[in-house]
Amino acid sequence: MSEKRACETVYVSTFTNGILDPSQPMLGPVRDGGHIVANTTPGCWGPMITPSLRGGHEVTQPVYVEGAEVGDAVAIRIQSIRPTSRVTASGNDQTIEGRFLGDAFVAAKCPSCGTPHPETRIEGIGPAAIRCAECGAEATPFTFTNGYTMAFDDKREVGVTLPKEAAEKVAEDGRAYMATPEHSIQNPVVTFAPHDIVGAVARVRPFLGQLGTTPARPFPDSHNAGDFGSFLLDAPHEYAVTEEQLEDRTDGHMDINRVREGAVLICPVKVPGGGVYLGDMHAMQGDGEIAGHTTDISGIVTLQVHVIKDMDLSGPLLLPTEEDLPYLAKPLTEKEKAQALTLAKQWGMDNIEESLPVSFIGSGATLNEATDNGLQRAADFLGTTVPEVMNRATVTGAVEIGRYPGVVTVTFLAPVDRLAERGILDLVREQYGVY
Repeated sequence: MSEKRACETVYVSTFTNGILDPSQPMLGPVRDGGHIVANTTPGCWGPMITPSLRGGHEVTQPVYVEGAEVGDAVAIRIQSIRPTSRVTASGNDQTIEGRFLGDAFVAAKCPSCGTPHPETRIEGIGPAAIRCAECGAEATPFTFTNGYTMAFDDKREVGVTLPKEAAEKVAEDGRAYMATPEHSIQNPVVTFAPHDIVGAVARVRPFLGQLGTTPARPFPDSHNAGDFGSFLLDAPHEYAVTEEQLEDRTDGHMDINRVREGAVLICPVKVPGGGVYLGDMHAMQGDGEIAGHTTDISGIVTLQVHVIKDMDLSGPLLLPTEEDLPYLAKPLTEKEKAQALTLAKQWGMDNIEESLPVSFIGSGATLNEATDNGLQRAADFLGTTVPEVMNRATVTGAVEIGRYPGVVTVTFLAPVDRLAERGILDLVREQYGVY
């Protein structure tokens, strides 16, 4: 891959089969400082009701970044996110026994003929519409406990949930209403025509539920994080891992609503070229994604990538937009700095600490484990102790839930000298306009 001439822009319209596999071909390479433009597929529900997809999602084919070597990092600027779906559907999920082996996201099977990862066809609309292509049996491993169909205005600024008749109209032509990319194989979730909630209004604020780099071993894409990844421990299918092997993940599946236009995500490089991939765009989501799912949509995304040499990360760092920072973690204004310096001098001090915000991603089987993971990652990165990070996050930041049950962000004002030592000070200054 590295022998090919690097491109300024790599256009992506192809997808994985649900498995992030470092042995599979990557697109590109894209040059250091170049761009990735991708037409992404809807994330969770469509792949979940498509048993031939093996990871619970359908993310883009990874892109090789020129100069990215194992032990480096790739900074990904999210330059634009443009939703294209006109309608989607979502809701709480419930698995259907007999239609999977241990994990409905990863190991679906036909309950009648037993075919693993069966190809399917759509017959009609509703939850029974997904049928095994081999024997015709109902084959979706998931159904809704409470679901809704949501339409968006032309400017993609608001969404409204639809009644039964409108939801069924959409279900008849699901791929068109969802603007499903040509090379996507997922069944459109609007086929189910859920309509338990009618007339609810939600603001649109799109973000990427999946963005990151390729893990060091094959991982189901939805399980590339500590919480879903824990389902792989001693699993009865081919993607089972040990506790040690779980550390090969890159936490690309975050569902953090701050991973949106204007943010910068710094990702570990665990395979040559990094393998930047994305997907699982959502129209909106509150902290925690407490329903387990939100509004999956198609869209066009533009990223810019930069290689940071010799930055051995165990997980991603996020530089949210200033608007998305916790109040206590926002950069200090010149007025606040002057007030603080005056106070410091009253107590015999000549200087105050210079600091800027940074957000560390933590993931684990539970929110407590995810928080511990984020605190440890922050301490390791900054060369300090977990108790110091805990204090800083308490008085100059916050711990926020990305996804329940086990993804968090640990955000705080970090000393600029430590950011400089780790090679990201210029990037942080540029992100927040502080020089």
